[in-house]
Amino acid sequence: MNTRILEIVGRLRAPRVFVLGDLILDKYVWGSVSRISPEAPVPVVNVKGEEFRPGGASNVVTNLAALGARVSCGGIVGRDEAGGELLKLLRARGDVAAVLRDGAKPTPLKTRMLAHHQQMLRVDQERVDPIPAATQARLLAAALRQAARSDLAIISDYSKGTLPPDLCQKFIRRAGCPVLVGLKSHDHRKYAKATGASLNRSELRALTLEDDVDRGARKLMKELSLRFLVVTLGEKGMRVISRDGAPITLPAVAREVFDVTGAGDTALAAFGVAYASGLSLEECAILSNAAAGIVVAKIGTETVTRAELVADASHGDGHRKILKLPALLQAIRDERARGRRVVFTNGCFDLVHAGHASSLQFARSKGDVLVVGLNSDRSVRGLKGPGRPLVPQGERARLLAAFEAVDYVVVFDQPTPADLVKRIRPDVLVKGDDYRGKEVVGSGHAGRVELAPLVKGISTSDIIRRIREL
Repeated sequence: MNTRILEIVGRLRAPRVFVLGDLILDKYVWGSVSRISPEAPVPVVNVKGEEFRPGGASNVVTNLAALGARVSCGGIVGRDEAGGELLKLLRARGDVAAVLRDGAKPTPLKTRMLAHHQQMLRVDQERVDPIPAATQARLLAAALRQAARSDLAIISDYSKGTLPPDLCQKFIRRAGCPVLVGLKSHDHRKYAKATGASLNRSELRALTLEDDVDRGARKLMKELSLRFLVVTLGEKGMRVISRDGAPITLPAVAREVFDVTGAGDTALAAFGVAYASGLSLEECAILSNAAAGIVVAKIGTETVTRAELVADASHGDGHRKILKLPALLQAIRDERARGRRVVFTNGCFDLVHAGHASSLQFARSKGDVLVVGLNSDRSVRGLKGPGRPLVPQGERARLLAAFEAVDYVVVFDQPTPADLVKRIRPDVLVKGDDYRGKEVVGSGHAGRVELAPLVKGISTSDIIRRIREL
């Protein structure tokens, strides 16, 4: 159990944070690949669904809201379909009073095609020319009004033309609150006099021509008069260099990395929430590092919630997949909001074997999210007798969470998962082929039932028998 994370999350407030930057719409096209095109050596993606998510500065907004901040945002969106979609997403997360619509500047749209959890192609549609002076003046006035009532302002600049140097400098000087910058633009001098900034190691090297992180950080901080600089180091973690204290180094959290898209936005948002809550730089960095560690295990631009941070810290083994029912139901609501199909299966999973692996892979192939209901120790004893389970429920849950096919694990105490299925209402309910011709518990609360093929000659009872015969 990571008590430090739990203590930090417990001290977070609900600060007012204003985000100014490039508002981008991310489009995800989900599908599958089973063949190569006869026209060219490229995979053919059979599209199963589409989804829109906030990207760029919009993703910072989404992450702040997920972490409990009261968020407002400012930027430019076009008078186009993408702009309308993005505004709808942003309104669900915060105040958009400082978002201007401009028919002359199309909304930046990034389309990603994914199959089997892999990104196959990305197509960008954007214009990066700077917004005109009159639009700059309108945006600055609206942004300053929002900053005046905020505890912190975050600049998220993706070099799409929303933040010319003059606008940036005027905003930083007149914001009236601390300003934290996601330092991505090559024109870094426009961030002078900001409170602090965040960037990755390669960006720091490009700006300072220094291979040594501390030397480059000190050089950049002096040039921009920053109080601190946060440098993300990929697999080597994070380092915070401040004007007044010793450098802070945090190791990366070991994860199975699925996608680093938007991880920097998550880290920036988590650092910002902690900073606006009055926490120390070290505590801000610890929270930021933990949030980034969780989000890279997700696909695409995603968020991290306080509940996820608490669950991850409570387990101490990195298995954020193991949830109690209230947290699971919220996670499922979030998954369905993204258009994902939920699959449910259950079992005792005592002495996990190849047959279990096969059934889990089968279940995962029937949808987008696999939830596994795990019988508790008491439930297993009632079903199998006083000598079972051989493996305690906590260890069985950890083993299930280690499977790539499994998205969530929930422990239930009843003899059957009937109540659990009723609460989850899965799109697909999966049981073994030995249930053919029999009634499947909970089938009335599921979209459909699928029967998984059984691996012949493998069962927990058989393994126990063979061990006893040795």
